[in-house]
Amino acid sequence: MREERIDWPGGAKLALSIVVNVEEGSEQSVARGDKGMEQVDELGVFVKGPIRNYANESNYLYGIKAGAPRVVKLLRDYDVAASWTVAAQSLENHPELAEAIVSLGHEPVSHGWRWVHQFRMDEDQERAFIRKAVASLEATCGVRPYGWLSRYLLTDNTRRLLIEEGFSYHMDDFSGDVPFWDRTTVPGKPIAVVPYQVDTNDMKFWTDPAYSPDDWLTYAKRSFDQLYREGEAGNPKMMSLGLHLRIIGRPGRIWAFEEFLRHAKAHDGVWIATRKGIADHLATVDPA
Repeated sequence: MREERIDWPGGAKLALSIVVNVEEGSEQSVARGDKGMEQVDELGVFVKGPIRNYANESNYLYGIKAGAPRVVKLLRDYDVAASWTVAAQSLENHPELAEAIVSLGHEPVSHGWRWVHQFRMDEDQERAFIRKAVASLEATCGVRPYGWLSRYLLTDNTRRLLIEEGFSYHMDDFSGDVPFWDRTTVPGKPIAVVPYQVDTNDMKFWTDPAYSPDDWLTYAKRSFDQLYREGEAGNPKMMSLGLHLRIIGRPGRIWAFEEFLRHAKAHDGVWIATRKGIADHLATVDPA
């Protein structure tokens, strides 16, 4: 069977993509006009009905107040470029985080205008949702997003609408370790697909309370090592590492992220890139 591969800049053996998800400040709450509380909660508390979950809201706020400074510091200290998949409303509510992303020179990626389920939207609603996210991120970060990541599920219209709205790549794909072109959704207007991975995502800490920072670090390092070996053997790939401010930013977890950065930086031939950088590179080695 023929393996997927891509040649990275400078003959790099592996492309590493750090993704920082920002949902804090746009999660569901009756205070934002939603019918009920946010279901994603480290405590596992969810009640149907128009009730505010003040405890969970404060847990999300932790990501902004305490988690973000730790994550930003590590990215700056290790000179690592990240792609920030941001729900645009989060940056509207917390402009200091937008300022940090801009000061780092990192890439804002759209995670929707809000962190809500767009699969329930009809075509007109989804188009308006995408446009609102673009306008919001242009206002807070000074640049429009070129990539998109949905909240879990998308519609049959999503990728076509992204192409129509000027996006150059899409992240809602888990099918491999190499970027590729979607040339069929809109004939004559291809869009790059930069696959994401959920197995190395720190959300595992919330979905499985028994999952420890040591477990996550071991798994992330072994994923890195395997892909690096494949690159050494002539089959370069990419690795995604997904993070959340309110999760990895906790004092008992942030050390694991730093240990991973130390591990990655200790290897030669690793291209740490934004996802737009990866999509742009695809266009140079495999023109659309």
